[in-house]
Amino acid sequence: MADAWNKKYVLKHKNVPVAEIELDEATGAISAIGDVYDERHVPIGISVKKGRIDRSALNEWWRGRAIPASRDGIKEALLELRLATTQKLLDKSLGLSLSDQYWICPTGADVDWSQVNFFDNAFSEDVGNVLFGREFSGEGISLMSPDNTSDGWLKKKWAILDGKRCLIKGGSGAIQQEPYNEVLASRVMDRLGIPHVPYTLLVQENYPYSVCENFITPQTELVTAWYVMQIRQKPNHISVYQHYVNCCEALGIPGIVDALNRMMVVDYLIANEDRHQNNFGVIRNVETLEWIGAAPIYDSGSSLWFTKPQALISPTVQLTCKPFKNDHNEQIKLVTSFDWLDLSLLQGLDEEFRAILQGSLFIDEARRDALCSALQKRVDMLAGIVHSRTPRLWVDDRSADVLENTAYSGESSAENGSD
Repeated sequence: MADAWNKKYVLKHKNVPVAEIELDEATGAISAIGDVYDERHVPIGISVKKGRIDRSALNEWWRGRAIPASRDGIKEALLELRLATTQKLLDKSLGLSLSDQYWICPTGADVDWSQVNFFDNAFSEDVGNVLFGREFSGEGISLMSPDNTSDGWLKKKWAILDGKRCLIKGGSGAIQQEPYNEVLASRVMDRLGIPHVPYTLLVQENYPYSVCENFITPQTELVTAWYVMQIRQKPNHISVYQHYVNCCEALGIPGIVDALNRMMVVDYLIANEDRHQNNFGVIRNVETLEWIGAAPIYDSGSSLWFTKPQALISPTVQLTCKPFKNDHNEQIKLVTSFDWLDLSLLQGLDEEFRAILQGSLFIDEARRDALCSALQKRVDMLAGIVHSRTPRLWVDDRSADVLENTAYSGESSAENGSD
C-alpha cells in the first residue's frame, strides 16, 4: 500500500547518485531515505551520521527549494496550476534548479542529467507566466520549469534571452522601487570594483523589472551562508559573524573575510534591509567539490528605503539590518579593513541614481530628491566612519547579533543569487 502513496526516487548530484528517497504523494515531503550512495555529495549542511542522512534536515533543504508561500500572487497561481502547495511543484520538474545540480531521478528511469537539466535544455515559461498573473491560453500547462525552484517573495520568472538564462524580477507595492535599487547597487559595485551580479532595467507595460543573467554554470553551484553555517553548531560565546567565518575556514573556502568586508560596505551604503543568510553565499565546483570562493553579490533590491513613505526617507532612520547584526552601525564595525575602498569613486552617485529613477511612473520628483539626498548622505556617513577608524580595539558585541533563523526572513526560502 505504501508504494501507492509514495514515489521512489534517487537524489542525484548531476550524474552522481546520492541517496534513495521517497516522496509522500499528498504533501511532496520526503517520507523516507533509503541507501546512501555517496556521502561526499550530500548537500552541504545536511548531517550524515553512521551512514544515515538526517531526514528532518534534508526535508528542510527540499522544502527550501520550493516557491515560498509568501510569494506575491502565489495563491492565485496555485489555483491556476491546480495544485494545493508549492512543494507539489518540485517533483513535477524533478527538483531541477538553476542554482545547483541536484535533482531527483525516478527509480528505474533511464534518464541522464544531460537530458533534463535547465542549463543546456529548453524549459517551459508557462509556470513563470502564471506567476506573473498572465492568463494561460494553451492546451495544457507544462510544469517542467526552473520557476518551480525559484525562491523569494517578489514576482519573478526565468527566461532564455539571447541564449542566456536570465531572471526577471518585479517590484512591490505602490512604489515598485526594487528593480531600480538593483540597478543602482550594480552601479555602486561597478564603481568600487566589487564582484557582483550585474542587473539591468526592463520596463514592460509601464512596470519595472530587473534582469540578471544566471552566474551559476553547469560546473558550479551556489551554497548559501545558511547551509555553510549548519556544518557545525554555533557555540554561545561566538558571534554569528565569527561563526560564519569559522565555518568557511573549516571548509577551506578562500577570501571570505575580504568578500564580507565589501558586502557589508555596500549594504551600509544602500541601507540594505534583507541580506539574510540565504541572500549571500559561496560557490563550489560540482565535479571536484573544490571551493571557488564567495559568490558575487546579488539580490540587493530590498534597500534604499524601498518601503518607506517619503517623509521617512532619512540616512539615519532606524532600519532592519542583516545578516550578522540588527543595526547597520554595529555591522559596519565588522569590516576589518577599508584599505581597498576609494570613496572618491562614488562622486556623483546621487545624480546617477536620479537618472536611473527618471523613467519611473511610480516614483515622483519629490521622492527622487529625497532618495538621492539620503544616498549621498550615506556616502558621507561612511566617509566619516572610514576617516575616524582606529585600529580594531572594539569587542564584537553579540548582543546586537541577528537571530540565527534569519535565512527565512519572512519567507519559507531565500532568494537565490542566480538570483
